[in-house]
Amino acid sequence: MNIMDQITCKITGIQPYGVFVSCDDYSGLIHISEVSDQYVASIGEIMCVGDWVDVVVLEIDEENKRLKLSYKQANPIHPKIQNMVKIKIGFHSLSKALPHWIEKTKKSEEQ
Repeated sequence: MNIMDQITCKITGIQPYGVFVSCDDYSGLIHISEVSDQYVASIGEIMCVGDWVDVVVLEIDEENKRLKLSYKQANPIHPKIQNMVKIKIGFHSLSKALPHWIEKTKKSEEQ
C-alpha cells in the first residue's frame, strides 16, 4: 500500500468529526473534511457502520498500522453536476429531490 493508492475499507465507527475504517491489518480515519467538499451536517446520514467505501490513502503510519484517508478524492463529483445540483447532504437529499427532477424533465420533454 502506498500514498495516493485507492483502496476499499469497511466502516467500523462514525463520530461527528470523521469515520473510522479497517483495511487488512490497518485502521484508518476519514476526517469529516475528507468526506465531501460540500457541507456535511451529519456523517451518519451519508455512511453507515458496516458499509464498504473506496478511499484514497493520504498518509501511512506503518509503526502503528494507521491510515489517514480521503473519501472525496476517491469519489469525486463531476463539476457539471456540482454546478447543476445543490448538494446539501448525501443520498437522502438526492432521493427526496428525485421525484421533482423526474417531473421537471417530463414537462420539458412535453414542450
